[in-house]
Amino acid sequence: MAQENLQNNTQAMNSTSELAVRREKLAALVEAGQNPFEITKYDVSAKSASILRDFEKNEEALSAEGAEPMRVRVAGRMTGRRIMGKASFAHLLDGEGKIQIYLSRNDLGDDSYAAFKKWDIGDIIGVEGFVFRTRTGEISIHAQSAVLLSKSLLPLPEKFHGLTNLEQRYRQRYVDLIVNPEVKDTFVKRSKILTLIRRYLDGKGFLEVDTPILVPLEIGASARPFVTHHNTLDIDMYLRIETELYLKRLIVGGMDRVYEVGRIFRNEGMDQKHNPEFTSIELYQAFTDYYGMMDLVEELYKMLAEEVCGSTKITYQGKEIDLGNWERLTMVEAVKKYSGADYDAWESDEQAREVAKAMHVEVPADATKGTVLIELFDAYVEEKLIQPTFIYDYPVENSPLAKRKPENPLFTERFEYFINATEYGNAFSELNDPIDQRGRFESQVAKKRAEEPNCRAEVDYDFVTALEYGMPPTGGLGFGVDRLVMLLTDSASIRDVLLFPTMKPEV
Repeated sequence: MAQENLQNNTQAMNSTSELAVRREKLAALVEAGQNPFEITKYDVSAKSASILRDFEKNEEALSAEGAEPMRVRVAGRMTGRRIMGKASFAHLLDGEGKIQIYLSRNDLGDDSYAAFKKWDIGDIIGVEGFVFRTRTGEISIHAQSAVLLSKSLLPLPEKFHGLTNLEQRYRQRYVDLIVNPEVKDTFVKRSKILTLIRRYLDGKGFLEVDTPILVPLEIGASARPFVTHHNTLDIDMYLRIETELYLKRLIVGGMDRVYEVGRIFRNEGMDQKHNPEFTSIELYQAFTDYYGMMDLVEELYKMLAEEVCGSTKITYQGKEIDLGNWERLTMVEAVKKYSGADYDAWESDEQAREVAKAMHVEVPADATKGTVLIELFDAYVEEKLIQPTFIYDYPVENSPLAKRKPENPLFTERFEYFINATEYGNAFSELNDPIDQRGRFESQVAKKRAEEPNCRAEVDYDFVTALEYGMPPTGGLGFGVDRLVMLLTDSASIRDVLLFPTMKPEV
């Protein structure tokens, strides 16, 4: 630890010294009338990856006698440099990648070349020239002019150590993106995943909509909301914990297929799979049920795996996951398969509690058979679900928004799907009986108030009113975008797929 502190202190002193030098260089530029921060525009004709690809494709024609060279104007951050007397090499990092630049005093002139040698690693530069291949075989740009577009006043992390401290990487994502190229690849994939999801749903006839983020009441759900105050209305408001109830109002209104890519906020714990604000997608389709949602999930995930990873078989944290092969089990079947406990053999709630006790699973003193089933699932089943698995037909005790199964009202038409022992999404045949819905809401709110006397949970009676106008049979699905991106980019933590994860401020 002492050695690490000494190294950090040494780096801090070096950084302070270099900061002073860079500010002196900036002051000299300003005094000479060459303030780089006053430059407002630099026309770029091509990016690094495109240049490398196009030159390699057309190299034979470009090398022919009398052929016009491939001229380009590029701009980006100088990430490396080798000064060799009258000629130098530098590396320029732009939005597509990195490319080598060759600069010489003969091409730039004495003054411009001398100015270039005073630039620092991290500076933003613009270069105009032609593309060629060096004697070592590297495609490069032969600079005929170079200009300093923006001065970097802080040095980048050391070349060989990089920005490796995870906390610092999350706090300074802007530096992380510069020095760790694979980080940018993750977020490029994230953007592609969202584009593909939207394209898929739009192609199925869904309409993307926006619903309120600030909502006027705290509902009875278990998630704890963030509270704020609206000054003009003089009322407390809550950041939404879901988009469900507003989207289903739209189903009532005749918008038969809707979805929202929504930012969700929950004032709860943080770990590798949870961040207080996250992105979810909720979608609702009239005239279908939870089986229709299962089919949609399978089709969507197969497509995403093939488009993003090139195959339905992917590797996540060392495990091979086959997104082209899904198992479907009821919760009763899953608990029996992995624990041996048989719900259908329990004749009473008391007997179910005795089974839980024998299996060393704690349940409330008044636990019902359904509650015991849920607890056994959590204790024995979830950790076994590595390959994609739908668990369906949940007890009514923990499914206040799902429709009861007509043949067995103790269960609901609900499923969750699991991959690598993690829940990825939740779906229902949506409850559209306003009388049943009112009763479940009131029971949910009463339970929450009993557990948390200071909470201000209320029943959303306006939603009940909406149901009283009539909602068609509807299938609904919600899933977290961040966990999906983690899966498809082999990222261990949710903070690896959030550009700016929630962090406690540094003192």
